[in-house]
Amino acid sequence: MTTLLTDRKTLLYKTYDSINARDIDALMEYMHPDVSWANGMEGGFASGHEEIRQYWQRQWEYIDPHLQPVQVDATESGQVVVEVHQIIRDLLGNIISIKNVQHVFWFEDGYIRAMRVIPVTA
Repeated sequence: MTTLLTDRKTLLYKTYDSINARDIDALMEYMHPDVSWANGMEGGFASGHEEIRQYWQRQWEYIDPHLQPVQVDATESGQVVVEVHQIIRDLLGNIISIKNVQHVFWFEDGYIRAMRVIPVTA
């Protein structure tokens, strides 16, 4: 494993830890100022720190997502693909959804530049 991939994996694990802890300030530390982030709840994309901050705050008002990375791989073109075990609960703790998805990440200057979601088919 290259040092670059190791660094990116470390950054991504910290990203998921921040999401699960609902620590939006820590989450922003890992993102490029011009980041583009897939909006898995409403569709489309959130762009930049402020939109992403609002996106996560809206999500947390309605659901309690827990994202657990289970596999991390690099592509030949430099992206990192993370298979994520995703458990979504309502605010009372009832499970709404359990599934695996893939998050594809692009990086710039040591920060997350973009993230897209790809469904995992069985």
